[in-house]
Amino acid sequence: MKKILHLDMDGVLVDLEHSINEWLEKYPDVAYRFEKFPDHIPGIFRNPPPIKDAIEAVHKLHKSGKYEMFISTAAPWDNPYASSDKRFWIETHFGTLFRRKMFISHRKDMIVGDYLIDDRVVYGAGEFKGEHIHFGSEKFPDWNKVLEYLL
Repeated sequence: MKKILHLDMDGVLVDLEHSINEWLEKYPDVAYRFEKFPDHIPGIFRNPPPIKDAIEAVHKLHKSGKYEMFISTAAPWDNPYASSDKRFWIETHFGTLFRRKMFISHRKDMIVGDYLIDDRVVYGAGEFKGEHIHFGSEKFPDWNKVLEYLL
């Protein structure tokens, strides 16, 4: 039986910080409007670059046959474009791999699974009932360490 593996997006698959910084530099005249909540920038979730090695790592996990994989991400409530932009990002980078396998929630503690790869503990990630693989931590600083652990 396959283990259930949930993948967060921002900071795990997606380098959102890069896109935010790029946008703020490009539009300095209006940057002040998003200083406190840069994730409210319309369209910011649509085309950020992937985190180093993330795409390849997900394909390796999928090809291993060990996991039923899902995307589990939060989207800012005050950015109505975020949810659809995140879906388009997933389709652009993974095709149909995650078709109908995406959770958008601010309550990751209520998602059922064996593993959650997330870079933060907010939105219930820290209370996830399975094992929280804390991406970017000392134990799991990058995708190579995550793959060593899961494969």
